[in-house]
Formats: sequence, structure tokens, C-alpha cells
Amino acid sequence: MSTSSDVMPAGVSAAGVKGPGNWSLRCLLIGIVFSLLSLFGLLFTTDASDPSRPFLGYMLAVVYWLSILIGMQFLIMLWWMFDAGWSVIIRRQFEHMISALPWLGVLLLPLVIMGLVDTQSGKVAWVWMSMDAPVAGTSGTVADDVLYLHKAPYLNNPFFLLRFFIYFAVWAGLAWAFRTWSFRMDATGDHKYVHRSRVLAAFGLFLSAMATTFASIDWFMTLNYHWFSTMFGVWYFSAAMRAALAAGVLVLFYMGSRTDGLKGIVNSAHYHFMGCLMLAFTVFWAYISFSQYFLIYNANIPEETFWYNIREMNKDGTYNSWWWISMALIFAYFLFPFLYLLWHRNKQGNRLKFIAIWILVFHFIDLYWNIMPQKLWADNEMGYDVRYFTVSWIDVTMFIGVGGIVLWSFLRSASQERPIPIRDPRIKESLNYHE
Repeated sequence: MSTSSDVMPAGVSAAGVKGPGNWSLRCLLIGIVFSLLSLFGLLFTTDASDPSRPFLGYMLAVVYWLSILIGMQFLIMLWWMFDAGWSVIIRRQFEHMISALPWLGVLLLPLVIMGLVDTQSGKVAWVWMSMDAPVAGTSGTVADDVLYLHKAPYLNNPFFLLRFFIYFAVWAGLAWAFRTWSFRMDATGDHKYVHRSRVLAAFGLFLSAMATTFASIDWFMTLNYHWFSTMFGVWYFSAAMRAALAAGVLVLFYMGSRTDGLKGIVNSAHYHFMGCLMLAFTVFWAYISFSQYFLIYNANIPEETFWYNIREMNKDGTYNSWWWISMALIFAYFLFPFLYLLWHRNKQGNRLKFIAIWILVFHFIDLYWNIMPQKLWADNEMGYDVRYFTVSWIDVTMFIGVGGIVLWSFLRSASQERPIPIRDPRIKESLNYHE
């Protein structure tokens, strides 16, 4: 047992945050209704010209929220690894957020089941799952595709299903361990949980990095399975970290506004450091995105360059709708946040809140740009058409549905545990942190 005394600042709730008007249950109701509505659209609506479009809208919403939670879990492990005292009160908020990870696995599971059982309708965007599916740009099927045959030992349905469960076992298992040990230390004061968490973080970083990398390959890269990139997993990691920091800032503002939360506890130094990390991962995201483009451009291999070509040009060489999204990512998702976050005053108050929301909006657009464009089989001289920029109602309803589930899980966890880990050995350092 620890010999250190509890640290309980005045006004901090010993029973957790109670959502006004029982917002936790409201979020759950919203999440269930909108998720079921999206699932209904996924199963029972179709477009003969693009039957897999609802599938992608459903997946986009889930992996958007999933990226935020994965990024938060990475940050928890990094803070444990480096014994970051300043982050202790922030880490507790992230521990509440990652409680939703198992539920996102449940929400994503219908897509995997569809891929295994629906091999005829064309609603499943993972074309390689059906051996009889025509391959865009060729005159054959998946079963005849030499590029698929070389990848078949990895891209096959049983192994895909197994990997899906492994990924969520890693993410949900790590979330359970870090949350359980943190809350037990609150109850018992035993600092053995600090050692356990740091050891697990050392292994967990590797396990989560592998799971995140291969999940991005399985779910996004194989939408165009001819294409490959050695940097794609790192792109998803960098985007997830940016989104996690931006969402974390909004969570801090919410908790910092509540007298039973972090009001009077979280201070300008915490916000400033979060802003610094947002700036760092803005640069890292740009570096990874540019490096991937630069390497593929220089290699000039057709199996790689087509991925960017369909995001830039029509068949006649004119710019398509994705070109403007590309420009928005360069100037609005990188350049503007980069310049904005260079200023100290922009890392405080409503200025920081604004750029956090900005980053989260463009993170969704970034995922949109990476997931939606796809070759669609067509009977024309090219053998394919490109899915251009559109917004589907399932994109919106599923975004709201998954968001409701995540917020319900966060509010439920936050209402059951203290807003700060009062017996963490570095809690005083976090409470007194200053620039």
C-alpha cells in the first residue's frame, strides 16, 4: 500500500461527474437509433451504379471515432512510458474515453459479416472477398487476377475474420487493463499498478502499433487491393494522434467547465502543452502524407500511381472533384493549423477550441479522401469509372450514431470514477504544472 496521502482538491467530486439531464442515457438512445437507421440503410438500400457506397459511409463513421480512441490509447501508453507527470489529470479523461473501444468493434462487425456472407450483391466494398466479382480495369474476375493470387495467403476470408478479432482484442484488452489498474489505484492507493501500467505500456505500444497498421491495411488499403504503400499504417497513426489530441482538448474544456469535473484544476499550461502536441503531429502527418506521395511519384509504378491518379484527374485529364479535396487537405488541414498553432496565444481558450474543432472536421475529410475514391467496374474503354465526391445520408446518420455511443460510454465511465486519479504518485505534479 502507498504511504502517500490522497490528493483531493476542493470541489472535486468523489463520485464522478453527473451528466446534466442524464445526458448519458440520451446519448445512448441517439446512438442506438441512428446506428440502427444506418444499418437498415446498409442492408436494404441499393444503387445499381454504386451498390457499395452505403458500406463505405458506414465504415467511415466507425473508423473516424475509432481513430480518436486509438490515438488516445497511444497517448496513455506514451505518458506511462515516459512517466509524464503533467499529463496525469488528462490521462484520466482519456481512460474514460477508451471505454468505448469494445462497442466500436460491435458496430464494425456487421461489415465483416456482410463480407463473409454477401458475395453477389456488390454491396461489400472489399471486392476481393468474392471470387466471382469483376475486377475494375480488367476483363476478368478476382479468381483470375494474378495480383490477387499473389496476395491470397493474406487476403482470404477466414484469416481476415481472425485478424479483425485480434485487433479489437488488443485494443479492448489494453483499454480494460489501463482503466482497471488506474481505478484500483484510486481505491487502494497501491502503487504496484504504476509499475504494471508502465510495463504493459512498453509491450502495448508495439501490439497496438501492429494492430493499427494491419487494420488500416485490411480495411482501407484493400479497398483497392492492387495498390500498396509501406507508409499507409503510419499515416493512419499520425491522423489518429492528431484527432485524439484535438478531441482531448474539447473533453478538457467540457470537464473544465464543471464544478464536479476539472474546474479550477486544468489550467493554461495543460492546454498549451496539448496545443504544442497538436502542432507536432500536424507536422508529422504532413511529413508522412508527403513522403508517401513523393515515393510513389518517383517510383512511377502503375500499381501504385493509379491510387493518386483517380484522386486527381478525370479520364480526359481534367481535374475531378477529389482534386479540390486534395488542395483543401494541403492548405486547410496542414498549412493553416501549422501557422495557427505557432502562436502562443492560439493555444489558449476559445482559440485552441476553434482549431481543435477545425482539425476534427478535416480529419473526417482526410479519411473521406483516403477511403471513398475507388475504381468501379464499368463497360467502357477504361474498364472502370471512379467514385467521385458525394455525401450520403448514411455518412451523417452513422457519424451521429457512433458519436452517441462513444459519448454515452465516456459519460457513464466519468460518472462512476473520480475526475482525477487522486492516489497517482505524480498527481501533485500534474495539479501544479505550469509553463
